[in-house]
Amino acid sequence: MSLMVSVSGIRGIFGTDLTPENLVTYTAAYGTWLEGGTVVVGRDSRVTGQICEDIVTATLQSVGCDVIRVGIAPTPTVAMAVLKHQANGGIILTASHNPEQWNALKLLNEKSEFLDARQGQEMLEIAESKQFSYKPYDAIGELSFDDEAIQDHIDAVLELPYIDKKTISNAGFTVAVDAVNGAGALALPLMLEALGVKVHKLHCKPTGLFPHNPEPLPQHLGEICDFIKQNQCDLGIVTDPDADRLALIDENGRLFGEEYTQVAAFDFILSKNPGPTATNLSSSRAADDISAKYGQTCHRSAVGEINVVKKMQEKGVVIGGEGNGGVISPDLHYGRDALIGSAMILQLLAERKIKASAYRDSLPDYEITKDKIALSNLGMQADEVLEKLQKRFAGRNPNTVDGVKIEFDEGWVHFRKSNTDPIVRVYAEASTADKARELAAKVTDEIGIEI
Repeated sequence: MSLMVSVSGIRGIFGTDLTPENLVTYTAAYGTWLEGGTVVVGRDSRVTGQICEDIVTATLQSVGCDVIRVGIAPTPTVAMAVLKHQANGGIILTASHNPEQWNALKLLNEKSEFLDARQGQEMLEIAESKQFSYKPYDAIGELSFDDEAIQDHIDAVLELPYIDKKTISNAGFTVAVDAVNGAGALALPLMLEALGVKVHKLHCKPTGLFPHNPEPLPQHLGEICDFIKQNQCDLGIVTDPDADRLALIDENGRLFGEEYTQVAAFDFILSKNPGPTATNLSSSRAADDISAKYGQTCHRSAVGEINVVKKMQEKGVVIGGEGNGGVISPDLHYGRDALIGSAMILQLLAERKIKASAYRDSLPDYEITKDKIALSNLGMQADEVLEKLQKRFAGRNPNTVDGVKIEFDEGWVHFRKSNTDPIVRVYAEASTADKARELAAKVTDEIGIEI
């Protein structure tokens, strides 16, 4: 495995791919690109986080940036701190859902958004040239600390006009939380307790030692599902290590499915403030159905958080997200946020006086499958496959914003080329997983290719 470098961040296994040397290179490039100013630095709980944070902080100071350290904090908390301090940018040290031996730099601009393609490319060009603006001893940046960032984030959620502590508290919820010993381990229970919720903490010590695979997928969450049933909890909440993704579990230990986190958030916000919504092209059609229920359009962007954010801003949407458990509320900041997502679902359940299982059953039901086409077996390039698909299904007006997405009455199929492997990814959705696979096979058969 080699270092993964993209406009949105730098990721690798610490000590082999992600080294002190390349941490300095990319941090110095970022600080040089900012031309100084203030940078907020936070991290998830990984064992290598403190080392990486020290290197990043010193490097930023060396190129003239003032640094505000917030310590272990969710990615959305760091984003909120960028806005709070009117900083020029932010760096979060987190490899998101990757295993504990990984770490990474996530880079924010002055709007607390991930760098867009142009900004990221400018930064990468500086890293390639190694033309860094190191400062003399009397011009290095200053270091300060913000110990209130998490509490400020919680307060901001509780101050939203549609989150009512009394309503949630009176519902008497008992909630199990699995924060995978990550950055949400302190923040999420604190917020829930502030809302009057009884909290059972599973893996809520920010040690960075993950008790199971940290990606919040069904095959990794058997422990909390069993715990919920055994302890008569009303809801289960699971986050990834940097607490920007949110998975929900009903009182019977059944997962909502990550796609339905944003669907629930859409339903809640649209009931308060109808307006357009946005998500990416690979997210469930349920987002369109819920938007249509309120007479609204769900706009689609290329896959990637910053692409959703750009679409949200372009269309003036009231709520956005991604189907990996990401809720993006412009009322707080333009980034995925497990804290606001959790508060929204509790408020919805409390107001409607409905159990989590009954609410999930009320939502449109779809299944998404994910497969891939190995290009090495075809003797074709990814662009050739996508071009064949576009031509063969031209009559269906395929969406080519990000690969090729073909819509059918019974579902859709989305083909995207991988940026890292010689494959084309194939996502399909229908009323059942079997029907989704059949739909994907039907499309690939039309161009003489097998999945």
